[in-house]
This record gives sequence, structure tokens and C-alpha cells, in this order.
Amino acid sequence: MAITLTEAAAKQINTQLAKHGSGVGLRVGVKPVGCSGLTYTYDIADALQADDQVFDQFGAKLFVNAQALSSLDGSNLDYVSEGMKKTFQFDNPNVSSTCGCGESFNLKKA
Repeated sequence: MAITLTEAAAKQINTQLAKHGSGVGLRVGVKPVGCSGLTYTYDIADALQADDQVFDQFGAKLFVNAQALSSLDGSNLDYVSEGMKKTFQFDNPNVSSTCGCGESFNLKKA
């Protein structure tokens, strides 16, 4: 199982850690919400947790717990600027559909 980071995402993770003043990386996950079922979650990781998988690229660390890993496996995390909007964005091969607003998604059936 693997998740990759773009250089832009790694740079933004390190920028956010510097602004926050602490933390060892970015924790990502998924939670139930929205009109399509799941949404991505982002938080500063202050420490490695027992069920974490760590992905380290371009000098930045991404922490994913075991429960979320199957939903994110094979994904690429980027940081994109679209007009005034700047955000982390997953290219996730496990997604079957997204809602109209793009905030939530469904996973492909196994």
C-alpha cells in the first residue's frame, strides 16, 4: 500500500508545520459526511500513532491510519491553486463518484 506526494504538497506540508510551530507531518484520513458518503480529513500530526503508516517524500511526512489506508491506497496528494482557491487535492483511484460540489465521494465496490 502506498500514497505519493507531489513536491508542491510536500512544500505546503512543511509550510503549514512552520506556521503551526510544532508537528511532525500531515495526518490525512477519511470520514463519513456529505451527499456522497466520505470526505478527506487533514490535521497536523504531533506524533506517530500505533496504527499509522508514514509516507516520506520531498522532506515531508504524511501519516495515515490503518483504517483510512485502504480508501487512500494508490492515491497521489497534490497542492493546487485554482484562482483564489488553494487546497490539497487527492487523485484517488479508489473513488467511483463525487458529489456535485466535490466535497464528498464514494469508493468503488470491492
